[in-house]
Amino acid sequence: MTNPLARIESHPHEAKRLIGINYNQFLALVSLAEKRHIEKQAEIEKNKIRIIAPGGGRKPEMSPKEGICLCLVYLRQKPIFEILGLLFDISKTKANDAFNYWVDILREILPASQIEEASIDSQKSQELQRMLSEYELIVDSAEQALILTCRLSRTKKILLW
Repeated sequence: MTNPLARIESHPHEAKRLIGINYNQFLALVSLAEKRHIEKQAEIEKNKIRIIAPGGGRKPEMSPKEGICLCLVYLRQKPIFEILGLLFDISKTKANDAFNYWVDILREILPASQIEEASIDSQKSQELQRMLSEYELIVDSAEQALILTCRLSRTKKILLW
């Protein structure tokens, strides 16, 4: 099997299909996530009691770029971790651990949804409710259990996953 990151790097135009964002957005996301990863590792180092000298021990099996790609592939395609591990040539446990680590970092660097932001501020919540009340929501769930198609009265479509 071809590693999804290798496929994206050799065919950047396929990034949107595989991970849901284009290649330039992916590179920008990797840059931001790597910065946060370095900050997080520095915080861990401050509180760490060292037995082994700095730089010793096992090296990580995945680069930050691979970890972020793994996370995005999972969020886009929803494979089981066994398949995700096969795609990235790691065990299912390491695939699960990598996903959970990088999804936390992505959660920190990416903005929250409007609903989450509105739950903190009552004024924003009222404004969002007013905006959403202008739309009529029709849910068609006959095609697949995982995909719901919503049609809005203003001829916009939203796919809920």
